[in-house]
Amino acid sequence: MKSELIVINRPKSGISEAIKTIRTNLQFSSIDRKVKSILVTSSFSGEGKSFISANLAASFAQTGSKVLLVDCDMRRGRQHIIFGLDNDEGLSNLLITNVSKKFGHYIQRTGIDNLYVLPMGVVPPNPSELLASDKNKQLTQILEDEFDMIIYDGVPVGGLTDSVIMADLVDKIVIVCAYKQTPMEMLQNTKRSLDNFKDKIAGVIVNKMPSPKNHYYNNYYN
Repeated sequence: MKSELIVINRPKSGISEAIKTIRTNLQFSSIDRKVKSILVTSSFSGEGKSFISANLAASFAQTGSKVLLVDCDMRRGRQHIIFGLDNDEGLSNLLITNVSKKFGHYIQRTGIDNLYVLPMGVVPPNPSELLASDKNKQLTQILEDEFDMIIYDGVPVGGLTDSVIMADLVDKIVIVCAYKQTPMEMLQNTKRSLDNFKDKIAGVIVNKMPSPKNHYYNNYYN
């Protein structure tokens, strides 16, 4: 398991405490109904979206909740790399089968109690169409019945419709940006792309914030 799982490898670090604070804020971000599904997205590749998704999922699992992390980036997903899992079969493969009968076959256990991963699977020729399919809508409902929390690691919004499609199927949306890397105009464009779901946007996480107190902050999250 890679060192990116800070909440597991460095549970008392400032980064882990920050992730736990985000977890708590997300739990209280809805008054009328319990938050069961969260989409994590960003403006472009490299802002730390997958790192945040993995650690947030692990943090929810530490509370005793049964958590599933779904890698919706069927182009460049990397959750199988972070968790050291097989990626021969995953979400892309599942969405061309009978999802109600086969979903359990594609979900993998991790070395973390209560945490499961559905990896991206093989790279399909039509990721957006798969996510927009009735089978994917059916799958999201099935997963909400099976798990206490589902974290969707989405595709960056810039130039692609994948995360906009997924935004319609989740309870909350988190946008990740990178300190001194994400242009404000691009972040604003990302927010505008999600305007139809603005009530679902829980907030923006600023990643890769430098700190003289902890060198890990230079590479990961503040």
